[in-house]
Parts: sequence; C-alpha cells; structure tokens
Amino acid sequence: MIRGVRGATTVSENDARQIADRTRELIRLLVEANGMRAADIASAIFTVTDDLDAAFPAVAARDLPDWKDVPLSCAREIPVPGSLGHCIRILIHWNTDRPQEEVRHVYLRAARGLRPQWAMRVPGDEEERAVSLPPRKP
Repeated sequence: MIRGVRGATTVSENDARQIADRTRELIRLLVEANGMRAADIASAIFTVTDDLDAAFPAVAARDLPDWKDVPLSCAREIPVPGSLGHCIRILIHWNTDRPQEEVRHVYLRAARGLRPQWAMRVPGDEEERAVSLPPRKP
C-alpha cells in the first residue's frame, strides 16, 4: 500500500543554500517522524512558490545518502494571491502497511500556519515570518 506523507517549510529569502538546507531538514524530520527507509519510498514531488527559483529542492534531496535512487520531481505551486510565499512543499509516496491515521506529516517555520495540527517547531523558526505572494499583474 502507498501512503502520502506531506510536509512544508519556508525560507527567509530566495537563496540556493537556504533552499537546500531547509529541504534536507524537512526530509530528515519526516523520515524520523515516520521511521521511513528510502528503499520504501516510491517517489517524492516537491513544489515551490513562484518567488523561489534559486535552486531545485530535489537536488538537495539527492545529496542525502539513501535518496540517490528515489525518483524525484519539482514543480511550481499555483500562485494564488495572498498565499504563503517562500514555501517549499513535499509529497512523499511511501510504501507502508501503516494506516493513514498513523502517518505523521511535518509543517515547519511559517508553513506551520498551513496545517497547525501537523506543526513542528525547530530552532530559529521564531525568526521566520510569513511572506504572502503579491497580487498578480493583469
């Protein structure tokens, strides 16, 4: 059976190193929270908001020791005006017998407001403020 595991985090600026660091942090916490093994991951899809283009989150994931063979993809979020900006999201397709209600999702930093029931605090997240996407130009 395949389960979806969701997570999100934010960065304070469009910076390649910060995107990579926050992506790896998010994956590490999702793996720890669920006891996932990379060999059981069918694939993962990353999305970023329109204001992030300095790096692909999938590149950071490929740097993780066991993630070299995990199929990864990146895409853009729909740029809904007023939605959370500077946001990296992940959807992991995980082969597990665990029931869906036992799957742990992780939302960090300013993304905690997206899913408060799955929010997790990490050091330094008090400094991070939510950034809204600007209105679209006609």
